[in-house]
Amino acid sequence: MSRLDVNRSGEMEVFTRVVELGGFSTAARAFQMTPSAVSKLVARLEARLGVRLINRSTRKLQLTPEGTAFYERALRILDEMAAAEREAAVGATPSGLLRVNTSVPFGLHCLLPLLPGFAKRYPEIKVDVTLTDLVVDLLEQRADVAIRVGHMRESRLLARKLGESRLVVVGSPAYLAERGTPATPDDLAEHNLLDFCFGKWKSGWPFKLPNGETITVMPSGNALVSDGEAMHRITVAGMGLARVGRFHVEADIAAGRLVPVLEQFNPGDIEPIHAVFVGHGGQLPARVRAFLDYMAENVRL
Repeated sequence: MSRLDVNRSGEMEVFTRVVELGGFSTAARAFQMTPSAVSKLVARLEARLGVRLINRSTRKLQLTPEGTAFYERALRILDEMAAAEREAAVGATPSGLLRVNTSVPFGLHCLLPLLPGFAKRYPEIKVDVTLTDLVVDLLEQRADVAIRVGHMRESRLLARKLGESRLVVVGSPAYLAERGTPATPDDLAEHNLLDFCFGKWKSGWPFKLPNGETITVMPSGNALVSDGEAMHRITVAGMGLARVGRFHVEADIAAGRLVPVLEQFNPGDIEPIHAVFVGHGGQLPARVRAFLDYMAENVRL
């Protein structure tokens, strides 16, 4: 008999009720079955497993050690199945574990401040957040949602746009006081231009000249970093100039910790920000849909 021919969850449910109710007759009444049908079902389960689960007597049933272990595991499995069905049901209260993968800057400046409000609205959802600027495989990492900054590549994944952010070149007041404020893109040759050590930034910094021509300056400096927050920190500390998403440094600009430079040459290029997820036929777990809706409602860039 193939596994597809066996209703294993049904067998587990009947077996656990026999144990809980203390007999085949009482379990049979609960399932509107005959006692002999329940007895045969448990016997068939024992034959398939190759072990005796229950020692039968005229007065009571007694679980074998194997039966006790199977009963405890079956309870957990049935509970998990019930939880999965509740979560998958249309209109169900969102619940369960939600795994979210996000870039470090977006996570620190946008996502994490929103989590308390999300937890208050959806108290039955447990959020597992990973911050990394590496592009991850959702299926391999078992992530439900990934927040990705930058233009999307073609993919079978689904995406929901959360917003977009202009890019800006910034430096600290201390750095600019020491090295001078660049007046044109050509002046960058005299500056320490900080860069990332992953591939997507290797195309350089574009600038638009007054005649409409766009030029590209390749960053050349004494530091490479692996993520946006590291770039943010060394720029605020005065190490050099950096080109980052405006959402990442908006608070620093407002507070005077960073100063935008060469804005008159800014080409106005933007980075879109998407929530990426796996979806089949438009069906999403309630917890994922709740998260996507909450982020679209509350993210401000």
